[in-house]
Amino acid sequence: MSEKPIVLAVITGAHGVTGDVRLKLFGEGFPTLKAHKTFNGGALTVTALRDDGKGGAVARFAEVADRNAAEALRGTLLSVPREHLPPLAEGEYYHADLLGLAVVAEDGEPLGTVVAVENYGAGDIIEVERPDGKRFMVPMRPEAVPEWNAERVVIDRLFAD
Repeated sequence: MSEKPIVLAVITGAHGVTGDVRLKLFGEGFPTLKAHKTFNGGALTVTALRDDGKGGAVARFAEVADRNAAEALRGTLLSVPREHLPPLAEGEYYHADLLGLAVVAEDGEPLGTVVAVENYGAGDIIEVERPDGKRFMVPMRPEAVPEWNAERVVIDRLFAD
């Protein structure tokens, strides 16, 4: 797969007045995040990290001195190099691997490009942008996406109309 860094969380805002930040976690959650001490190529160094008990986390970075600096990081994605993560099992993927892939119907007809991967709690959903700019969403489930690889995503025609 690609060499793109893998995003594990996003900073959603400041927490308190000492420079802590709130994090929205992606992937496997807190245990995966806790295994890393630096993010974004070493630009952010973790000095404290705790589970918030709500599916997120609170972190303190050495480079963030106060609430204003923490608030300025709102929206910052926290990523690590792919090689710092365990190998994927059969059928697993990182969202970064799907973004930008061509989407085709089972008969090979081009349908668009994967522009987003969302998860609202019931599993991943890919958002596909058609050549005319219109978008549609497809669940990343075997009945909807019978095949995908490093080059393309194949979807069942019923999910594209």
